[in-house]
Amino acid sequence: MQQQITQGAPADVFLSAATKQMDALAKAGLIDTTTRRNLLTNRLVLIVPKNSALKISDFRSLTNSNVKRIAVGEPRSVPVGQYSEEVLKNIGILEQIKPKLVFANSVRNVLAAVETGNADAGIVYLTDAKISDRVKVVATAANNLHSPIIYPIAVIKDSKNPQAAKTFAQYLTRAAAKNIFEKFGFGIAR
Repeated sequence: MQQQITQGAPADVFLSAATKQMDALAKAGLIDTTTRRNLLTNRLVLIVPKNSALKISDFRSLTNSNVKRIAVGEPRSVPVGQYSEEVLKNIGILEQIKPKLVFANSVRNVLAAVETGNADAGIVYLTDAKISDRVKVVATAANNLHSPIIYPIAVIKDSKNPQAAKTFAQYLTRAAAKNIFEKFGFGIAR
């Protein structure tokens, strides 16, 4: 989405799954920096198909020879891919499992690959894993293994509806919205 906004796609509010994309829009002068807030947090989890018979219990299990395909987000363009790469590097298994990695252009496509059995495992956000009854979480990455997963929000500088955009962004910081976010597995940024 950040790339589309950079190329001129119309938008009023940008809510990103990583600060990198928001930073790029800020650097390009495309957001109203006075409206930027860290809104949410998330966790990174390792998932497998619900009926998987493979013995995958943690991230190191991905090195097992019976694990053939691991779905991850594309690290250069998909935030979950950036975090996944950090975890795999910091655990020390990235180079060993690189031939098994199958790259997806969105976290939902990572989830779909695992749901359909096209991948033995995948790395997604907790919030994505929670919406599927066809996968199970087998491990949660320690927060010190990756950059903080923070979802910033800001109004786009060229918004056609700046006041409505600001009102909407402010609404998302209120208690009612926070309760909904927490219900779906998000943390609230402090």
